[in-house]
Amino acid sequence: MAAQKNNEKIAVEIKSFINASAVTDFYRALGQFLSYRLVLQQTEPERRLYLAVPLDTYEIFFQSTFAQLAVREYQLKLIIYNSQYGGLTQWIN
Repeated sequence: MAAQKNNEKIAVEIKSFINASAVTDFYRALGQFLSYRLVLQQTEPERRLYLAVPLDTYEIFFQSTFAQLAVREYQLKLIIYNSQYGGLTQWIN
């Protein structure tokens, strides 16, 4: 999904993390995210890519040491959304 936040052009890859294994969902999301970011760097270098994840997944899985290392290493920009009540709860650059 492409959008604009203030004067910044963004793209958002929204993931639900509904499978039994958050790790498997993360591997899939990370692979897609990195592939999309590579394409965007060539086609729309001014657009920043964000990975949108549910609040409950962020509070549980993304607080693990492994996930924190991956977020830093791969420079993931995150949007946290509330899948139960709707709406964005946090932007993490």
